[in-house]
Amino acid sequence: MTPANIVTYMRILMVIAIVILLAFAGPAKSNTERWVAAALFIIAASTDKVDGYLARSRNQVTTLGKLLDPVADKLLICSCLIVLSCFGTVWWWVTILFLVREVWITILRIYAKRRYGIVAAADLLGKLKTVFECVAIGMILSPLWAIQRIPEILAISYYYLMMGILGIALGLCYASGASYTVSIFSQMRKASRASRK
Repeated sequence: MTPANIVTYMRILMVIAIVILLAFAGPAKSNTERWVAAALFIIAASTDKVDGYLARSRNQVTTLGKLLDPVADKLLICSCLIVLSCFGTVWWWVTILFLVREVWITILRIYAKRRYGIVAAADLLGKLKTVFECVAIGMILSPLWAIQRIPEILAISYYYLMMGILGIALGLCYASGASYTVSIFSQMRKASRASRK
């Protein structure tokens, strides 16, 4: 129970709170629950760097932390996408594409760890993917585009901007997934050859 892992556990608890708040908010584009959920999402997404910093600065990088950190990210992103798709805000095919990638990478990560003891950290593409996902979902959960008092051109621009960022995140999602797959299979081949020597 290092401080870094405690932060990760807190992020997972915040995911539960966000889903509950969104459920109470319903499909309404703007209400108190929706804005609180948006604030919690931004806090949870921001603290992703906090647990990593704590682990490195205290020399407490653990295997559990390496495994839990991406799990917390996936829970945060995927749960919000599913709820937003239930409300009709995000197309289901977009959410399904995100989920397929995350399920594949999770299965691959678990297999590599159990079979070869390999724990591969996220690469630059994976980190960029997470940043774009968090920015896009944070913008969607903060429905500035739905506020009636702002000019229509600003609302439309905001809407297309957030959807554009979500599209970039989807592209990075599969680019990073392909990169991770190639990397992990390469490491598994090396580990397999080494075990036969």
